[in-house]
Amino acid sequence: MGAPRSWREPRIRFGKDICSNPAEALLREWLETNGIGGFASSTVAGANTRRYHGLLVAATTPPSGRSVLLAKVEETLVVEGERFELSTNLYPGVTHPAGYRFLTEFRLDPFPTFTFEAGGVTVVKRLFLVDGESTLVIEYETEGRQCELELRPLVAFRGYHELMHAGLPWNGDAVESDGCITIEPRAGLPQLHFAHAAQRIDRAGNWYFNFEYPIERERGFDFHEDLYCPFMLEYRLTPRTAAALIVSTETHGVEHAPSLKARECARREGLSAAPDQFVVRRSGRHTIMAGYPWFGEWCRDTLISLPGLTLVTERFDVARGILMECVQWLDQGMLPNRFPETGSAPEYNTVDATLWLFEAVRKFLEYTKDVAFVRETLYAP
Repeated sequence: MGAPRSWREPRIRFGKDICSNPAEALLREWLETNGIGGFASSTVAGANTRRYHGLLVAATTPPSGRSVLLAKVEETLVVEGERFELSTNLYPGVTHPAGYRFLTEFRLDPFPTFTFEAGGVTVVKRLFLVDGESTLVIEYETEGRQCELELRPLVAFRGYHELMHAGLPWNGDAVESDGCITIEPRAGLPQLHFAHAAQRIDRAGNWYFNFEYPIERERGFDFHEDLYCPFMLEYRLTPRTAAALIVSTETHGVEHAPSLKARECARREGLSAAPDQFVVRRSGRHTIMAGYPWFGEWCRDTLISLPGLTLVTERFDVARGILMECVQWLDQGMLPNRFPETGSAPEYNTVDATLWLFEAVRKFLEYTKDVAFVRETLYAP
């Protein structure tokens, strides 16, 4: 096997020719995952084009129960009183604001990284999810002139197959403590904590109406949604300063952002990106997500992909855990095809998953020669 690719070399990079062209930037999507079924995803342009897009899609019963908690963050750069809207949204018949005009670069380095230039200021935005937690970290670095940065989080708090609309049961209260704002808009979903170091907070909440998701329209589904902004955070930044926002179902101080970033960089160093995104933890072991954004655990797909995701990459302990997780669901010689998101009983509706189990075990032996594990763990007593 060759040496692992260095994280210092961007895996993907798009310049201004792509980023400032909505016809191109809206077609390119990025994905971050957190190892327990949650994810973040949107377009290079920053506009959500699917109901499944969101900056924090949390697995409330890992790796299932996925819910869009934070849909996006509206960002406004203010330079000597002049306002530059960095966000991009799609509404019926109009794109507003059109922040893609200021977007000069997108890259994975190793996280999704956006570079904006407006009013003599360069803003570099990075975001990442923390492994094993429903935690999003967003960093903003500025160069050039003194400026203000306004952040308006837009939350959905709904199942990721659903859409949110103003008028549904909603609690708009926000509880503020030192450096943290907590919201709990809907019963049955976790609290969401926003750790920050903003100089000013505007607590007036309001709805944003009628976002349009063209991919859902193409699929023949409802494609309009309303999102709620619970508050606005204002950061006053001097040249070469940074701001951070941590959004999580757990409590963090914003001062944790650098250590969380360092931990994620170290964890990802040398990892192959695709296996790391699709392998998740379940009940103390590992399983494989069949695909993002909407597929969950599919036993058949797990066994088909197991050799490429775990054996070729020499993650043999992960392979052992996946095989142990699969065989515990054997019932009269059959394996389930799908584990529903709702946590209900698995669906035994595939005829060849058991055959793929035999093939996965054969490949496991080919790579590991671990006959003892197969005899002692996978054979029926």
